[in-house]
Amino acid sequence: MTASATKRRWRRGALGLLTASALASATVAASLPAQAAQPAEPHTANIAPAGTPPPEEFWGDVASIPPAQNELMVKVINQTNGEYPDDQVYWTFNGETHSIAEQPYLDMPANNSGRMEFHLGAPDSPLTDFIEFTVGENVFNGNTTRVDAFGLKLAMRLHADDGFDAAFGEDYETFQESREATFQKFREEVPEEFKHLADDPNRIIAPGSSPEFQDGGAQANYFTDYANSVGVNETTKNIFGCAGTLGGDANKCAALNRHVADLPEDQQHDPSKFYPTGPANYYAKFWHDHNIDGKSYGFPYDDVAEQASYVSHEGPQWLVVAVGW
Repeated sequence: MTASATKRRWRRGALGLLTASALASATVAASLPAQAAQPAEPHTANIAPAGTPPPEEFWGDVASIPPAQNELMVKVINQTNGEYPDDQVYWTFNGETHSIAEQPYLDMPANNSGRMEFHLGAPDSPLTDFIEFTVGENVFNGNTTRVDAFGLKLAMRLHADDGFDAAFGEDYETFQESREATFQKFREEVPEEFKHLADDPNRIIAPGSSPEFQDGGAQANYFTDYANSVGVNETTKNIFGCAGTLGGDANKCAALNRHVADLPEDQQHDPSKFYPTGPANYYAKFWHDHNIDGKSYGFPYDDVAEQASYVSHEGPQWLVVAVGW
């Protein structure tokens, strides 16, 4: 299976089921040393430019991550800037839930369309988010996602046995700022039609989930004229969600969301031309503007032109997941 085919299996943020072999081999590394329940220290460095990856110290002591017995070792770290202690930062995988004070490690087995969830405050807290992955024999394919909503700041760093080392997810600037600042920045940077997406303090929802952009809503015709001008007769909701007639046309859906569908095809994959004006998916644009290297999964086919916060590599050794506030 190609990397593109693999990642599109979870592009809509749907919860994947683990294979029987993965369930049989799933082993939480309960014998590994747990972190003490101490709050993370606030960052004191100057605010980094948008898109900047976190510095080395952000990821903690990666040299002490134990080797995996399964496919790779996952370590979850607290980057809530002191808002939550380690015993209030939780992860869930394959039906098991732990705080990182109790158990910061997961010895990840092979699995298909897997999901690892994170919560702040309590295991059933509405402050939650997740990462997605397919882990095969000696290979990791995974991503952060904003396809459905933003719930928590997340960043991942994958290290492989050939020296490959890559990070993706929210950028350092976003992790350094408060949750309130991130929500306010969203409202300031998106057009009026999108500001209401940040009304819920627990999350910023994707536009396709908003009644405003659905049939009968105030913005139901947001994309109509532009879509018709390039020969597409589809609802605004389906354009945001790459559904209906666009479900099998990744290039067209991506071009509409990025407002480049009116350009020659050879220019529609040029990131420098994305989001020149509206109508466009300004929700997705915001996350691209504030993710590491400008890569984000802001809508289902955001992997077109390699713009998604996705990584695929053989020989994975460890994955660090930073959970922010």
